[in-house]
Amino acid sequence: MDVRSILILQTKYIGDLVLASALAKNLQIAYPDAKIVFLCEARFASFLTAHGIAAETVAFRRSSARGTLMQRGVELSQVLLKLRRLAFDMTIDLTDSNTTHFIAMALNARIRVGYFPTEKRLHRFERQSANVRAKPFGYGERHFLYRYLSPLEALGVDLRVRFPSIEPLPSETARVLTLLDSCRLGRKAFLVVHAGASFPGRRWQPERFAAVIDMISSETGLAVALVGGPDEAEANDQIMAAVKAPVVNLVGKLSLETLMALLKEARLFLGNESGPMHMAAAAGTPVVGLFGLTNPVAWGPVGVPSISLRPPMPCECVAADTCHRTNPAKAFCVWRLEVDSVAEAVRELLARTETASEAEI
Repeated sequence: MDVRSILILQTKYIGDLVLASALAKNLQIAYPDAKIVFLCEARFASFLTAHGIAAETVAFRRSSARGTLMQRGVELSQVLLKLRRLAFDMTIDLTDSNTTHFIAMALNARIRVGYFPTEKRLHRFERQSANVRAKPFGYGERHFLYRYLSPLEALGVDLRVRFPSIEPLPSETARVLTLLDSCRLGRKAFLVVHAGASFPGRRWQPERFAAVIDMISSETGLAVALVGGPDEAEANDQIMAAVKAPVVNLVGKLSLETLMALLKEARLFLGNESGPMHMAAAAGTPVVGLFGLTNPVAWGPVGVPSISLRPPMPCECVAADTCHRTNPAKAFCVWRLEVDSVAEAVRELLARTETASEAEI
């Protein structure tokens, strides 16, 4: 099959793109002469090209896609104009939305891979844009990684790379080593803690993060670095106000490329279900992930030693006035995780990975 150009439509979050990187690597092996392009959120474009996940990206602004009819029309027409100039042999629609269905149909590539059945039911006036139909989850698995790998199965392409693995850029590693030295953090001698998440319902309480940090720091002597985006400063300020152990606050100070390099140097990652959690796993760092309504069977860290904590379900509601019990973004089940159980998970994973960590130093 002669394939020279492949478009992967993945307009979701950085965690989804990290998982989708495994699909891109398998496609690079199967079609070595093909140029792989991602349609992605604008702020993630440089991360994909810098790490060789994509040869090129076309930016898609989700904010415009959720705007007025005119804003949506302008954004869509600009995106289609850029994509048509690239003339794709294959499109793979991982986002599986009404918008990406329309884009795939408009491009009309020779090979169009999509899910069957689709996640969003097609209206009467719509038709399935795909001519190669992927299962909702491939290889008999239930994790979303295998949703994003399912197109390989549909195409008859061998699965060579099963888990995401992303190496930091040498320039970013050098930057991080300088940063560690200035902050007095030793390689593999600190924890990375991420208290943020895209949605409020996924965020464990800051004071509980602070309690775990104090317990683990006093017991092990490991230092702690807080990470997160500029919009996550409030939760981290609350941690800094409550914590007694010395903590390096890097929130809002790192690009995604620099964060990738920092995660590679960490001894362990502790955080909510989030993009940085998947980045840490792709960097090869052990992960303790905190989950609420979302099931870690579908979204847990993959490819590294990890522990995913989730309170017993169905949830005994602790936020009845604010919870939307069927919406993982607005259900606060993660608040039911206790400090002692999270601290114990960190201890257990540190002990389980101690020999491997010593070998890396």
